[in-house]
Amino acid sequence: MLPPRRPSTSVSTSRSLRSKNPEVAYRSSFRVRPAHPAVLVALVMIVALAVAGCDADRPTFSTAPMVAAHDTVTTLEQPTGDLAQTTTLGGPLSGLSPADLARFTAGLEEFTELETVEEGLGPVFNEAGCVVCHDAPIGGTNGRAETRFGKWDRGKFDDLAELGGSLIQDKAIGRVGSRRNAFTFAAEVVPRRANVSSARITTPLFGLGLVDAVPDEAFLALARRQARNTPSTRGTPNMVREIRTGATRVGRFGWKAQVPTLFQFSGDAYLNEMGITNPEFPKENLPQGSRDALQFNPVPALNDDGEGVVLFFDFMTLLGPPPRGPRNSLTDAGGRVFQEVGCANCHTPTLVTGPSPVPALSNKTFQPFSDFLLHDMGQLGDAIVQGQSKGREMRTAPLWGLRSRPVFLHDGRASTPEAAILAHSGQGTHARQNFERLNSRERQALLAFLRSL
Repeated sequence: MLPPRRPSTSVSTSRSLRSKNPEVAYRSSFRVRPAHPAVLVALVMIVALAVAGCDADRPTFSTAPMVAAHDTVTTLEQPTGDLAQTTTLGGPLSGLSPADLARFTAGLEEFTELETVEEGLGPVFNEAGCVVCHDAPIGGTNGRAETRFGKWDRGKFDDLAELGGSLIQDKAIGRVGSRRNAFTFAAEVVPRRANVSSARITTPLFGLGLVDAVPDEAFLALARRQARNTPSTRGTPNMVREIRTGATRVGRFGWKAQVPTLFQFSGDAYLNEMGITNPEFPKENLPQGSRDALQFNPVPALNDDGEGVVLFFDFMTLLGPPPRGPRNSLTDAGGRVFQEVGCANCHTPTLVTGPSPVPALSNKTFQPFSDFLLHDMGQLGDAIVQGQSKGREMRTAPLWGLRSRPVFLHDGRASTPEAAILAHSGQGTHARQNFERLNSRERQALLAFLRSL
């Protein structure tokens, strides 16, 4: 069952009027905001909502199974098994039950909603809502960049948490309080003590429920296989703590694979991107590291009791993978070049999920073109340490949905897939050199293949 609804603040409207029944997809009261294309998706699904209506026995989605049900597949050929499908880019997984479709739509409503100061936004934050960064298309990325910083000293990394690190919240709620007890919250900046900083663009959310449903053992087995078959480009799992269980899990979300589950990713985003505290992340970020500033926090109580986090989790879990673009003889030839130059060593074409309470996610084959492991990328690394990741290590970026992205690489420095390939370093050097040696037709085929993803 869902946790109790988010406690309302003294002046909140949409939060305080939210239906107590978690299965009711629409709010009792809607916040006025500009129309968004995602609303059209919600309208299309209204029939499903009516059918799902008031399912009081909603199951809670489990985290990824720990034991693999299938071997990981790495071929580019038409994958065998039950292939996961989507309805449209930014739409739900195909084959959802009416109840699951209702959850997707309720999550979509939460996803497109903008938080307010009265609801707990801030005091420092990056954006007021998920959709602000993930709207090109819905669930994608518009290339919005954030900043991480830290300090290297004698070979050790310090995230400078006492100065607000490592993630900067580049917006603030500004002036609060009365004339005699006023305080102005300011956006954070990179402090002078930092000697490294890096931009990171927001990542697409397509198909993440499938990634979440891949067993830990599948990623560990993939890492062992790489160590045996392609040792020069072997990947390393980032083993991190799952807050909900306390277990050590394989990280798979974020540029450093620093988050192990989609549920934890949701709570992390609520706190670190919007400043919304929640059960797994109950402590506010200290504005530029200042604990004293929080005495002026206008909403010091827990901002979200878990309902918003669960709704966002539902949306991401049930959001479909990006459908492949048109394929022809040129893209098929490019897929073969992709394998031959070594891209597929890290950009694993195909993975398989384990058992899931959601049939559309259970034992499904899908093609993210990533191993979700860490690789030493040399000068392309961002010099930031998170979990077991080293400064030069980055998670292999999934390539599915590539044609919908405005910029490429973790910091958005590349404006084309070709520029991204040419920036590869470290364990990506050999593949880059192979790409540079391709003749014009081979290069054209490879780029056509990438544009079909």
